[in-house]
Amino acid sequence: MNSRAISACCLLLVPLSLALAGCGTETGTTTAGDPTGQATGTPTPGAPPRAELEERARYAQVDPKHVYVTEADGFTLARQSAGVVGDDGFQATYVAPDGTQITLTAERGTFGDKECAATARGDRCTAEKPGWYRVSAERHTYIRAEDGVRIEVGAPPTVRKDLLRAAAEHAHRADDRELDGVLPKKPAGGWQPVERGDLPPVGDGAPDNSVGVGG
Repeated sequence: MNSRAISACCLLLVPLSLALAGCGTETGTTTAGDPTGQATGTPTPGAPPRAELEERARYAQVDPKHVYVTEADGFTLARQSAGVVGDDGFQATYVAPDGTQITLTAERGTFGDKECAATARGDRCTAEKPGWYRVSAERHTYIRAEDGVRIEVGAPPTVRKDLLRAAAEHAHRADDRELDGVLPKKPAGGWQPVERGDLPPVGDGAPDNSVGVGG
């Protein structure tokens, strides 16, 4: 299964020591690159074979079509934050030196005027390029949908709106080089079974976000 590169950029992995709760500290930056030949099925220069990337995506339980990346001035990708969300979606966090975060999420879904109108009471949602802009007391988010994928780029109110909008506009489906930068590497000993701690052993498989006694 091939992915169409919507916009061209590549990930340069740069070590950076950041305190990121729950995400680790390994980071990388994004820079502009040349368009690839993915749309025609030709190999992407500098990227591993497509079959290898798809194997790594299956291990991560992510659909490669849901792997989106972006760039934001002053923010770097926290690579250990990159991973599955929902059934087979993808989420990654970009971090500023002061610890401020921008989160990019892409998973199956849609978003339009109907969903915008259903925004929770007290929140605000308006149509605004590159899609819709939703604001709550804790967060503001740009949302759009394309090819059956719902893409959200959100941050706390401390992140400037113009910076968040630029990150949303740069969000695009990862090309093969970018997939190589965010998907887990195959260990020397081969893949080991992965159990998702957010999924209960019974029921419909929805994430278990319950709080224990005293929580």
